[in-house]
Amino acid sequence: MASPSSPSPLPFPALPPWAREGLAALAAADPRLGAIEAAAGPLPWRIRQPGFPGLLRAICGQQISNQAAAAIWRRLAALPDALDPAGLLAMDDATLCGIAGLSRPKAAHARSLAAACLEGRLDFIALPAMSDAEAVAHIAAVKGLGPWTAAVHLLFAEQRPDVFPAGDLALAASAAHLLGLPARPGPKALAVLAEGWAPWRSLAARLLWHHWRFVTGRPAVEDG
Repeated sequence: MASPSSPSPLPFPALPPWAREGLAALAAADPRLGAIEAAAGPLPWRIRQPGFPGLLRAICGQQISNQAAAAIWRRLAALPDALDPAGLLAMDDATLCGIAGLSRPKAAHARSLAAACLEGRLDFIALPAMSDAEAVAHIAAVKGLGPWTAAVHLLFAEQRPDVFPAGDLALAASAAHLLGLPARPGPKALAVLAEGWAPWRSLAARLLWHHWRFVTGRPAVEDG
């Protein structure tokens, strides 16, 4: 048993060296972002599995809270063969919706993703050679995914440094709070604002999410 003075085990992996370098660059370029860790604590390094499981996890998070998405993901990931495209396609709504807790639209999105993987329309092997814009377009071309899902996958599963899901409501709320904006910026305005954080827009997004969790009192939640 650990002694009372022993540090608690970290729930998240350590930041990779490139991320710490990027955070330093962001802090120098925009002190408002640089002040987030001082108030909210060290940035938790959330990562997801690459490929089909990572995109399936992103589908679970569409338009719901992190806590709700994590609960659904735990149930879905526990189902035998659910993280395999062929296995998921064999599941009916009684399983995907009744047991895992996906909504019917999300179950349809998951099947669309699985079919795209099996048919070769979604090529994970080719993703690393694509630019960020090309990779977002390639993933978003699958029915039911879209730019937000694609960007979130590239940010967390592929760990790209300069992807920004401008349609994310929590990012808009966080930016409005942190920057003292009169209202939440829309996706286009937020994307323009984020241009000033290139080439580290993924890290800026992570910091903004971290800031919003801190000011709203929500825990950092991630389940693969």
